[in-house]
Amino acid sequence: MKDKKIGFVGLGRMGGNMARCLKDKGYQVAAVYDINQSVASELAAEVGATACGSLAELTAQSDIIVTVVTNDKAMEAIFYGEDNLFTGASGRVFINCATLTPALHVQLEAAAAKVGAQCLEACMASSIPQARNGELFLMIGGSKELFNATKPLLDDLSKALHHVGPAGKASEVKALVNMVMNINTAALAEGLGIGEALGLDLAMLCKVFSQTGANSRVLETDAEDMIKRDHDCFFSAEHAAKDSGIALALAASQGINAPLAKATFDQYSKLTEMGLGQLDKSGIAELTFKGRAFS
Repeated sequence: MKDKKIGFVGLGRMGGNMARCLKDKGYQVAAVYDINQSVASELAAEVGATACGSLAELTAQSDIIVTVVTNDKAMEAIFYGEDNLFTGASGRVFINCATLTPALHVQLEAAAAKVGAQCLEACMASSIPQARNGELFLMIGGSKELFNATKPLLDDLSKALHHVGPAGKASEVKALVNMVMNINTAALAEGLGIGEALGLDLAMLCKVFSQTGANSRVLETDAEDMIKRDHDCFFSAEHAAKDSGIALALAASQGINAPLAKATFDQYSKLTEMGLGQLDKSGIAELTFKGRAFS
C-alpha cells in the first residue's frame, strides 16, 4: 500500500499524528486538509504533502483518504457540503476514524458506492502517543474484502486490530467501550474525592485500588491527573459526553435502561455546559473533590 497516495482530513491531535506515523513508515502522505489552514500548512511542510484549499482538491490528489473529525455534524459537512470529499471520488477509499452514530457510517458506505468509492469504518480506542507511534487499538466496520485490502496500512497504524462486522458495528462497539471507560473514570473520581475528604493518603488508596476489585485501566491513566488537577487533554470531557450519549441512544433503541451511563453522561455534560468541555476526561474530578472550584 506504500505506492498509494494518502490524504488526511482533520489534523488535530489524532489525525496529525497518524499522518506523521505513516510518513515515518514510508507512506506517501500526499495531501492534507483542515478547517484551520495554518495547521494544514504546518503539517504539510513537515510531511512533504500539499495543504489543500478544498476537500475536492484533496480527493483529486489522494488514493486513500483518512478522515478524523469530531462528530456527525462535521462528518456530514465534509461529505455532503458544497465542497465535499465525494466530488470526483470514483476509485477512492475512505477510512473514517471518527466516533459517530452508527447509522451515519452505514449511510456513508452506501453514498460512497453510488459515486464508485468505498468506505471503511475505523474506530479508535487509544490516545495521542498511540496515534504517533502506530499503536492504536482499531475496531473496523465494513466490507471484509476492503478490510483485507487495506490491512497493511491499518496494521502500520495499530498494535491491535479487529474487524467487528459490517458498517456501523465498529461505532457500536466503540460507543460501549467509551461508555464503560467513562463510567470507570467517574467512579474513580468519586472514590478519590471521598478518600481525600476522609483524610486518606491518596497514593496509598490508589495502590489498594490497583490490588483489588477497584482496579481499572483509568486508575493507571487518570488517577495522578485527578489528584494533581492536571487536565491537559488527551480525551476531552466534551467527547466523553458525546460518546456516552451515543451509547445511551443505543441502549434506548433496545429498551435497556442504563442509569450508570446516564449519570456519567450528565456529569460530562455539566462540564461541557460550564465551558470546560476541552478539559481531559480526568477533569470530572473537579466535580467530585470537596472544595474544588467547580464542586
